[in-house]
Amino acid sequence: MNKVMKVHPGDDLLIALFDLPRGTEVSHDGITYRTTEDIPAKHKFYTKDFDADAPIRMYGVHVGKTTEKVKSGSRVRTENLAHKADTYAYRGFRSDWLPPDVEAFRGRSFLGYHRSDGRVGTANYWLFIPLVFCENRNLDVIRDAMLDELGYSVTSGFRRLTRSLAEQFESGVQESMTEFIPIPEVKNRIFPNVDGIKFLNHQGGCGGIRQDAALLGRLLAAYANHPNVGGVTVMSLGCQNLQATDFRTYLQELNPKFDKPIYYFEQQESKSEPSFIAEAIRSSFHGMQEINKLERKPASLDKLCVGVKCGGSDGFSGISANPAVGHCADLLSALGAKVILAEFPELCGVEQDLLDRTSDPVAAEKFIHLMGRFSDLVEKAGSSFSMNPSPGNIRDGLITDAMKSAGAARKGGRSPIVDVLDYTEQATQPGLSLLCTPGNDVEATTGKAASGATLILFTTGMGTPTGNPVCPTIKISSNTALYNRMRDIIDIDCGPVIEGKFSIEEMGQYILEYCICAASGEITPNAVQLNQDDFIPWKRGVSL
Repeated sequence: MNKVMKVHPGDDLLIALFDLPRGTEVSHDGITYRTTEDIPAKHKFYTKDFDADAPIRMYGVHVGKTTEKVKSGSRVRTENLAHKADTYAYRGFRSDWLPPDVEAFRGRSFLGYHRSDGRVGTANYWLFIPLVFCENRNLDVIRDAMLDELGYSVTSGFRRLTRSLAEQFESGVQESMTEFIPIPEVKNRIFPNVDGIKFLNHQGGCGGIRQDAALLGRLLAAYANHPNVGGVTVMSLGCQNLQATDFRTYLQELNPKFDKPIYYFEQQESKSEPSFIAEAIRSSFHGMQEINKLERKPASLDKLCVGVKCGGSDGFSGISANPAVGHCADLLSALGAKVILAEFPELCGVEQDLLDRTSDPVAAEKFIHLMGRFSDLVEKAGSSFSMNPSPGNIRDGLITDAMKSAGAARKGGRSPIVDVLDYTEQATQPGLSLLCTPGNDVEATTGKAASGATLILFTTGMGTPTGNPVCPTIKISSNTALYNRMRDIIDIDCGPVIEGKFSIEEMGQYILEYCICAASGEITPNAVQLNQDDFIPWKRGVSL
């Protein structure tokens, strides 16, 4: 079994696949290296001596420059490697991509919800949208009232725990310290074809600049129009910046033939708050009766729209989970489906490769413009993309932003880039599209769903519970230790790639098979089971 890995033949670093104590000798491509210090698994060491200010390559691109002299076999650290990324410019379409063999998936289908505009959802949700943060409390009341009574709550086990603690306290019995297993109380859903009731609580809609309110309105309209949404309840206070008339306009612009059941309620025109909430519940209940009449029907795989995302990344993410998802993305592109790669701060250093794969010169120039505008905003705030890696990323071997980005970009595979999208713009072209979002996990997944993703593949090396209200999110671990530790959160383990048990291609095919089952409702991803409904709109300010 290999102890180290070199991603690209021209790289200056080797990745430790296992802990390598000081003095360990390892061989790669006929060359023997000796570690000069302990190299933890996931971390890298230099393959030769370098002077200060030497450019260092990994994944075939520059990922940093040395800040001091370093020795062969020494560990890469923030103290000896600083961020460095190559400049970029559009040079024309230069892709040499060969589509993967998709014969095993040709003619396959999934069971989805067919919408009147031709799109197909992987779920059928009823959605509550507040136009302003003032309505969040009312949404919380409705959530508490509806989820449990209609069979969608996942908190019953914790309620029993709280009840038990209170009973022990009142009776004077010492608290039991046995491990708690939150077995939910299973309730039959009276609407079997309604997959959930979702709530988009947020902190916007008023008090900020009008541009933020407008962008929020377009985001909320995109969620209302999402193929996984069957019907909508819109809650408004009445005096906020984001008016109901504005929301209707954004929705009309997005889909002039919008025909889902949708109800509008304005609190300042109601008799009282209780009557306002009661009428919203009553109307939504009737709407759910309507969308419950929909049934899953077969759809070809080209109807899928899959967002790819990484978060809580580690030193293995770029060599196991991300490239496996990338192969799945290539399979989807070859099948005519849509794939969305976002997180612009985590494309820093690989821009040239992405530009070379962009077939449309207009889209390429749009990418350059969006990257430049984003970077300028960050720098004007006194920061930079180089500060993007989190303490957890660095601790687990991702030392510079370019290093992190080069591994993160592998989620998108190698297919040509067919379009470049600004935030909330819709993915319409079959193949891989780039979407401008922050790298922040929830802001990115929020944006992917707004652009039409009906599934999200989310890779992680350290573990994160992130999900999305309307887009089922499939969690994929980069290593088996994480999978074993967080099986209640993780769906797929890519650790066997590190261990040499499965190839990237085999893992990518398995991920696509899982996607088909999840899209059909045959498998429910853990984030969906946990109601992990994270939603954070991007205010278009600085957010990394």
